[in-house]
Amino acid sequence: MGTLEFYRLELIPALNRGLILSVQIIVPSALLGILIGVLAGAGRASGRKWLSRLLDFYVGVFRGTPLVVQLMMWFYGLPSVSLFLEAHFGPEIRPFSDLFRLSPYVASVTAFAMCSGAYQSEYIRGAILSIKKGQYLAAQALGFSKSAAFWHITAPMAFRRALPGCGNEIVYLIKYSSLALIVTITELTGEASSVASLYFRHFECYLLTALYYLALVTIATWLLGLAEKRLALPEEGGR
Repeated sequence: MGTLEFYRLELIPALNRGLILSVQIIVPSALLGILIGVLAGAGRASGRKWLSRLLDFYVGVFRGTPLVVQLMMWFYGLPSVSLFLEAHFGPEIRPFSDLFRLSPYVASVTAFAMCSGAYQSEYIRGAILSIKKGQYLAAQALGFSKSAAFWHITAPMAFRRALPGCGNEIVYLIKYSSLALIVTITELTGEASSVASLYFRHFECYLLTALYYLALVTIATWLLGLAEKRLALPEEGGR
């Protein structure tokens, strides 16, 4: 098979299939990661010791262990919990124990979202703590409750400040989505690996795959840049 036919008939169609699946993993993982990060970051900055310690433990675990290990635990490790429950409580518990048997897609999104959320919470927490206390006190003076003052005043300002860091984490997420191959998902890297193994044309396959990822990162960076400009805070003290 000639080079042009190889690209047109085999490699590009395969990578396009993988790209669709990669995007289907990246988008929900990023959205869930941001949501988890906002909630965890707010909880860690709330001043409630028990909540802060609990969330610090979550962040410590997911930041302190390799993502590939987390991914394998979600997919390969959790079914052991199902077997344990069924062995000790009988087959009648199977509807509950089946919750621990995650599909490759669900395991991937869960692992990526939980890991990304741990990192996102650091950006959110730092941004919340950077907001001057006077903003919060002024909101309370206007009749806002503590929770309303936080979610309507402090949180939106903090999110704007945390957006560059959160965007950087999304860029990382795009790249480490390739680890989904470990749990049998044939996404972009998986498709490239399959074609490379079949035709022994590894250089072309992985070079074009790298360009696909570069294009994804470039688009994400551009969109995040637009969001940063749109949501940018006016300079403090500028007026």
